Amino acid sequence: MAELAALDDPKTREVNARHGDDHGVNLGKLRALAKRLKTQQDLACRLWETQDTAARLLALLICRPKTFERDRLDAMVREARTPKVHDWLVNYVVKKSPHAEELRRAWSADPDPVVAGAGWALTTERVAKKPEGLDLSGLLDVIEAEMKDAPERLQWEMNHCLARIGIEHAEHRTRALDIGERLEVLKDYPTSPGCTSPFAPVWITEMVRRGQGK
Repeated sequence: MAELAALDDPKTREVNARHGDDHGVNLGKLRALAKRLKTQQDLACRLWETQDTAARLLALLICRPKTFERDRLDAMVREARTPKVHDWLVNYVVKKSPHAEELRRAWSADPDPVVAGAGWALTTERVAKKPEGLDLSGLLDVIEAEMKDAPERLQWEMNHCLARIGIEHAEHRTRALDIGERLEVLKDYPTSPGCTSPFAPVWITEMVRRGQGK
């Protein structure tokens, strides 16, 4: 904790605060520290319990994802209230867990929009990598009905799922594009030069173009 405190930089903290994150540790330095520590599950659990954001990010880098029980992961996703901790928990830990599919189903229907967003992130992963058994038309039905008025975090994940369906599944592409055009979610999202807009029609079109280029 002392080492993390020494890495805290006020300018980094100021930039992170704009994105809802309350830590000031450069992520490159955090990853270097994790590389030095290597995998240490006990230490990871102790770091998580501090409730400090930088400590929790470090914990997610040095833990053993497959050792967490289902209920522990459920508790952690509810405790992870800053965007970066939430992202890393879902992407670095839950996606590698044997409980991922069970949690995907449970979280997608959760009344907490942040938890539901985690469920949609896991659904997007399946859309891209293991779509067998998913009702893609049904997912588009839900997105069409609920995405426009969904809370920010949940809306972002639903939009990602919409884009991924359109990119990966040509038979649903026309409908995905149409839903994106009509709902206009993230249409005006500020996008840096050289980056692809998260507005689903632009995102789908660009990624399909790149795929055809290959």
